[in-house]
Amino acid sequence: MSNSSSTYRDAGVDIDAGNQLVNAIKPLAKATLRAGADTELGGFGGLFDLKAAGFTDPILVAANDGVGTKLKVAIEAGIHDTVGIDLVAMCVNDLIVQGAEPLFFLDYFACAKLEIHTATSVIAGISEGCKRANCALIGGETAEMPGMYAPGEYDLAGFSVGAAERGQLLPASDLADEDVILGISSSGLHSNGFSLVRHIIDKAGLNYSDPAPFDAANTLGKALLEPTRIYVKPILDALKQGGRIKAIAHITGGGLIENIPRVLPADLIAEIDLLSFAPPPVFKWLAQAGNISETEMLRTFNCGIGLVVCCAAQDAASLIAVIESHGESVQEIGVLRHDTNIDEDAQVKFSGRLNF
Repeated sequence: MSNSSSTYRDAGVDIDAGNQLVNAIKPLAKATLRAGADTELGGFGGLFDLKAAGFTDPILVAANDGVGTKLKVAIEAGIHDTVGIDLVAMCVNDLIVQGAEPLFFLDYFACAKLEIHTATSVIAGISEGCKRANCALIGGETAEMPGMYAPGEYDLAGFSVGAAERGQLLPASDLADEDVILGISSSGLHSNGFSLVRHIIDKAGLNYSDPAPFDAANTLGKALLEPTRIYVKPILDALKQGGRIKAIAHITGGGLIENIPRVLPADLIAEIDLLSFAPPPVFKWLAQAGNISETEMLRTFNCGIGLVVCCAAQDAASLIAVIESHGESVQEIGVLRHDTNIDEDAQVKFSGRLNF
């Protein structure tokens, strides 16, 4: 038996590297500070002052999420500066659909061995996402776990808290027959369906460094890593000065089929006109390359609609105007109908075909 001393570094964990990372990301966190958050990284917990943020009688709303196997694309393509935006987006978009303003964010970064440049790139993306959402990055955790992950791999999780004044949470209780359904365009795949995407890429024999079959200006890796849109600012603005929003659904895993019913009462169905919007080119390529049925496309991917907004017909025009003033693309994609005999698996009905 050897009498030589052992260190944590010998076991594969470098405390000094972790401290270097904290110092590297402090300016990134500082760039996200907002009213209510003014603490430095490094404490045992992050602080937030709801009163300083302007709330009187708030209800807190919390969300956590990850990026899924989109991380595998980032790792294999060697592009690490956008998945942090995805991480923030997946959390804050879940808050805003409940009418809550995202306030602060915390991240969890786990890896086999800490590579400071890669981790800093990822957290720079998280900082950028927080700035887009006006959400303070107030803390996080970095974990080196040799033996848990393969060399060069990492995992991400995000946690966000938002607030709304009491009585202003969504969905509202007065969703009704003939309310209009608005669809806000996605930027592409967002962060769902990547296990199927990667399966299709493997079958096609493509590399992430190859030109994207659906985007000649970019490599396949860069095109697939287009980050999830963050809808916080346009929706907050619409809630304040647009027509009255009754419900919002974030179109993530499960697509339009499974996410719209999450905000509907049991006696309403959503009738969606698939010809009313045009999916980005990546969806046409996936459908053709993978021979994917329309139903499978609609339950796996967002198919071009990142967020659904329900409102009374007379409020649609003003809401569209406010949301589009933020650079978003909005279409009327359907209507709510009263139905007392709804099959629980058919609360969303489609007309037309996906408009490839």
